[in-house]
Amino acid sequence: MSKFVLSLHTSVADQHCLQNLSRFAHAALQSGHQIDCIFLYQDAVSHASEHLQLASDELDVKSIWQTLSDQGIPLMLCVTAAEKRAVDIAHTGLFKVAGLAEFAMLSAKADKWVQFK
Repeated sequence: MSKFVLSLHTSVADQHCLQNLSRFAHAALQSGHQIDCIFLYQDAVSHASEHLQLASDELDVKSIWQTLSDQGIPLMLCVTAAEKRAVDIAHTGLFKVAGLAEFAMLSAKADKWVQFK
């Protein structure tokens, strides 16, 4: 089976991309594939903000991330992108702060890198 790394590039406002990523991740795992990480890059680092407050009628973003984490998928965010967007990297909840070099190493070992933009 294949080893994947996934990256999300869009903000919380683009719920469609997160839903696509979540569906892909669940389908890949159910098919016996491995996901080595999900990396938040560019505007997607906003997903890791502990100050994220969405209306009750919107997609439950935190629940989606919790479910993916519970399935053993490492969740990472780009430290540089987070700092540029004023995300408090000391409080990122489920997400591990990482650099592009760490993500590049994981991508090099993976069979496929799938981007959600």
